[in-house]
Amino acid sequence: MSTTQTSAGSRAARRASRRPQVQHLITADEHSLADLELALATLPMCAVGRVFIEVPEQSDVGVVVAPPRMTVTWLPRARRQAAPRAVGDALTRAAVAWSDEMLCDDSAHGLRTEVILLGGWLSTADIAEHLTAAHGVPAEAIHAPASYGLSLD
Repeated sequence: MSTTQTSAGSRAARRASRRPQVQHLITADEHSLADLELALATLPMCAVGRVFIEVPEQSDVGVVVAPPRMTVTWLPRARRQAAPRAVGDALTRAAVAWSDEMLCDDSAHGLRTEVILLGGWLSTADIAEHLTAAHGVPAEAIHAPASYGLSLD
């Protein structure tokens, strides 16, 4: 093996070791902001993924501290003038759209997906059902409040 092949292989190995092994999807609403902050605080600084937070109004948008490679998106329900969204609708739509785009071929990227669902019960149930049925996310990778009583098996 030549020196050029060895150094190219070493560079590829270093790049691969820097790639994330886990991506995160986290959802929350105005009632679960404290739980969201706790969940975000437990993530490593190198965590990668998406956070969706549904709130009633644009004025409810705030600041949350998340790892630098996590994208935080606020979803005000009253944003659409024509038809205000039902509670949990924006959160469900955003999480399902994200999963349809990002989880379309997870195996090719070697990523594992961890999910924390802190929004309302209905949106949590809908998102969990979509992740397991459409994308084969293992039930043990989806975390929701125990009080929701979701059976993801």
